[in-house]
Amino acid sequence: LDDTARLERLDELGLLMIEQPLDHRDLLRHARLQERLATPLCLDESVDCVDRAEDMIALKSGRILNIKAGRVGGFTASLAIHDRCREAGVPVWCGGMLESGVGRAYNVALASLDNFRIPGDLSPSRRYWERDIVEPQWTMSSDGLVRVPRRKPGMGVTVDRDRVEDLMVWRDRVGAS
Repeated sequence: LDDTARLERLDELGLLMIEQPLDHRDLLRHARLQERLATPLCLDESVDCVDRAEDMIALKSGRILNIKAGRVGGFTASLAIHDRCREAGVPVWCGGMLESGVGRAYNVALASLDNFRIPGDLSPSRRYWERDIVEPQWTMSSDGLVRVPRRKPGMGVTVDRDRVEDLMVWRDRVGAS
């Protein structure tokens, strides 16, 4: 907390948040810092499961949470964290971890929930992939939106099995002997 005075000066800028300013393991210091700042702290790496989200809320370690489904234990854990944060009045946003189109489908669905109040870290397939492994490819509208596919069942996209085959470098079959 030696740099608290510097961080307090950031309050003058009217920032939306300061993300993960301290060691991710230290929820208590985040709570002490949050007490001194008007700018909300957003925790990210600190919350890797439902219990850590509960701890963050109880300690008031931050006022915003970045949920990354791949980090917190998947979609079920993400939903539980979302619901608990909603109950506690802690807004969330969806962070990305360079997912393929399959992972992006889950992030888009997750980010459509009511307590995701801050634009997510979602982008079109072409930002990271020459050609994604899903059809249709994820796109972004001119106004910066990634649309939730509502007219197709399941994920809203289909895995392009030919593309997966093209990218495969090794295959092994496991079965009963």
